[in-house]
Amino acid sequence: MTVSFRPGCSVVPPYVLEAIVRHGTAQQRDWALSTLALDTSFRMTRAQALLLATPTRSVGVLPARAAAAALAPRRTVYDASGGELPGRPARAEGAGPTGDGSVDRAYDGLGETYDFYATLFDRDSIDGRGMALLASVHVGDHWDNAQWDGEQMQFGDGDGEIFGDFTAALDVIGHELTHGVTQYEAQLVYQGQSGALNESVSDVFGVLVKQRALGQSAEEADWLVGAELLLPGVQGMALRSMAQPGTAYDDERLGGRDPQPAHMDDYVQTLSDNGGVHVNSGIPNRAFYLAATAIGGNAWEVAGRVWYAALTDPGLSSTARFPVFAQATVRAAAAYEGAAEAVRAAWQGVGVAV
Repeated sequence: MTVSFRPGCSVVPPYVLEAIVRHGTAQQRDWALSTLALDTSFRMTRAQALLLATPTRSVGVLPARAAAAALAPRRTVYDASGGELPGRPARAEGAGPTGDGSVDRAYDGLGETYDFYATLFDRDSIDGRGMALLASVHVGDHWDNAQWDGEQMQFGDGDGEIFGDFTAALDVIGHELTHGVTQYEAQLVYQGQSGALNESVSDVFGVLVKQRALGQSAEEADWLVGAELLLPGVQGMALRSMAQPGTAYDDERLGGRDPQPAHMDDYVQTLSDNGGVHVNSGIPNRAFYLAATAIGGNAWEVAGRVWYAALTDPGLSSTARFPVFAQATVRAAAAYEGAAEAVRAAWQGVGVAV
């Protein structure tokens, strides 16, 4: 059986955690090793589950419930308290703030992301069919990660020295939930270029959720992913920069300089990280940044709609490489005056032939 989408996609790349094991303090190494072990456990659990059930692709039609009433999320946030998942229910849909910052930020972030997809794309939740949005916070012991596991969100508290609480970054919440959208749409294989596209699409919509919540235009936005995660003393701005891939951080504990390329000339051939899915995503990330800033205004209004149309194109293969996805965005951009030229030029600007 071929599994087209590999859930358990975490926002902190394994090579960053492996670098902390090599260069961090003894305590930081222990936390990073624990994170890597937990990440592996999550992936194995989800792989076993996928042998029994593989998500069916959304057909893009609103369910009867959504057609009959205004779209609304169904959120439940659990407190795992470092123990068994999902944990105890901490805040359900419609309930007020709990006073636990992690619980309340997760609840609000789920809502912002749901509203983004519902308002812009008439999409009723992750699967397009009203799927309940579930999240667990306080996962693991000093867990340096957040992930979509195929069914729900999971957030670590961070180690308190390099990484902070993972609910603090709205774009990370949007990023991980978008892995769920991809799971029910293009189902991009989490390997090589299709895997890098999978990661890039999550970065794209993660930053768009944040930009929309902040009311920032393409020109005003910082185009950083996870800027709120790195704690004081870490030499860096964020996990990734979509505007300037390769510049997000330069800290020995994180492996030195951010390895993301911004152009196909510097594409990284590697067997690690599923063929460099977190590394080479810098190339399509910059293509989106170039397209969005060339089009101008609010990036979610045109560029975001173009990328969403490409992601939900029934003809897009789960093994699509950069040029195929680029062609899908150019076709989708034809619906907007002047956008096709901007999108084509953006892909050419990163060395992807269209």
